[in-house]
Amino acid sequence: MFPCALGRGGIAEVKREGDGVTPAGTFRVIGLLYRPDRVGRARLPDWALPIGPFDLWSDDPKDPDYNHHLPGRGRHRFSAERLARADGLYDALMVLDHNWPGAVPGRGSAIFVHCWRGPRVPTAGCVAFAKPDFLWIAARFRPESRVVIRG
Repeated sequence: MFPCALGRGGIAEVKREGDGVTPAGTFRVIGLLYRPDRVGRARLPDWALPIGPFDLWSDDPKDPDYNHHLPGRGRHRFSAERLARADGLYDALMVLDHNWPGAVPGRGSAIFVHCWRGPRVPTAGCVAFAKPDFLWIAARFRPESRVVIRG
């Protein structure tokens, strides 16, 4: 077991965009993204994909691409989160299938498993681990693996 950080709004069955809640449920990992300038490729499974400097994740319920990766976009007319963050939270991240692929607007976007700011420092709704723990977990994830979040 590893200590983790969860959303500032706790865990709930119903998730809304911007509520800070970590959604309860059992989720598949649909992607593993990493910053090649910060995490060595050899530390991750072969299905991991690099984050480019202009990659975004749409978090705007009005966006037709809501809750999807926007590789190389850089600019986007809707609200979107930059994945190449300066703070290291997204040096590597696993994308959960919450509200995906057919995203329902407003039901929550960008539920990731990523590196934390520190012990007990809440996230915006994601699950976060210390970077060494995250990398250990990510290296062992398989297609049949699941992330289980219980309230």
